[in-house]
Amino acid sequence: MSAAAGAGANDRDDRPADGDRRRVVAVQLAVRLGEIDANLRHIEDVVTRAVREHRPDMVFLPEVSTTPNISHPAMRTCALPVDGPALALYRRLAREHGCIIGAGALAIRGRDTFNTYYVVEPDGTAHLHDKDQPSMWENQYYRGGTDPGIADTAVGSIGVANGFEWIRTRTAARLRERVRLLAGGMCFPSFPQWAVTRGWFWRRDHGTMLQLARETPGRMARLLGVPAVHPSHVGDVTMRTPMMNAIPWPTIMVGETQITDADGVSLGRMAYEDGEGWIAADITMAPPAPRDPLPGSFWTTSLPASVHAVWHLTNVHGRAAYALRHARGVHPWQQDVGYGADLPARAPAPPG
Repeated sequence: MSAAAGAGANDRDDRPADGDRRRVVAVQLAVRLGEIDANLRHIEDVVTRAVREHRPDMVFLPEVSTTPNISHPAMRTCALPVDGPALALYRRLAREHGCIIGAGALAIRGRDTFNTYYVVEPDGTAHLHDKDQPSMWENQYYRGGTDPGIADTAVGSIGVANGFEWIRTRTAARLRERVRLLAGGMCFPSFPQWAVTRGWFWRRDHGTMLQLARETPGRMARLLGVPAVHPSHVGDVTMRTPMMNAIPWPTIMVGETQITDADGVSLGRMAYEDGEGWIAADITMAPPAPRDPLPGSFWTTSLPASVHAVWHLTNVHGRAAYALRHARGVHPWQQDVGYGADLPARAPAPPG
């Protein structure tokens, strides 16, 4: 595993005596599809090593940190109780290391599942954000949430964005002027490496989406006028083609983990070629000062026609598939002993 060090020294004591100055770590994570228990142990190991190296105030991991968030039938078995083993680990890491831990999981909340991101403070207080709209095939596995995605922590308000929330104008609109840092996470699988479509999907559209991933953290930082921490999944993966599960979709999760300042200037970056690891940087959590106006479009940037086509088709198919399975009671998590339990958006630490 490679570890890339960004700005900042290894001791908290040598940073400026400015209460708004914070050291953050972004983890570029490589975990295995559906292997939840093993992945949680791996997360613990990675976070422990990153904290030992950088002594940060905050550590952020990607969305759905417990498994790659991809198109595959195995995703139906990956949802955990909202107050289950993922949150227990994140709380323990925050307490033991004395820093904020941000990480995600597919969570069973009430009668549905959500792409939930936890921002956990050292005292055990957990702030929860549910991704507002599943992207494409994700609609088969969970619903969209309605919370504003703002974690009011002891060190300041942190805005949370999961996946394609990072490139939607409405994300910037709901967080603008309300947060001092943007965090959350990404899982960005690319186009299939099929030989028959390589000239179009891989050589053309893959490059476009890779550049989009590189530019996204800085663009959103400028729209909000606050630093951005963008951790991402990385590695080779074989998904299943949406609506055609028998057809493999060999691709990569592009990585592109990055930390930027409020001007969108990169303070550290990891690409796919860097593999798993982490970056660290010192950022300033000052009052927000947006640099750019909000776009008048749904997306903050332009997307290839192929992405628009997949977006609309798989959104409709996924929502219908989720609703039908839910009505029939055949989602595996509907049989979970914790089905129906929930937590508030701000969950105090449990007693003891």
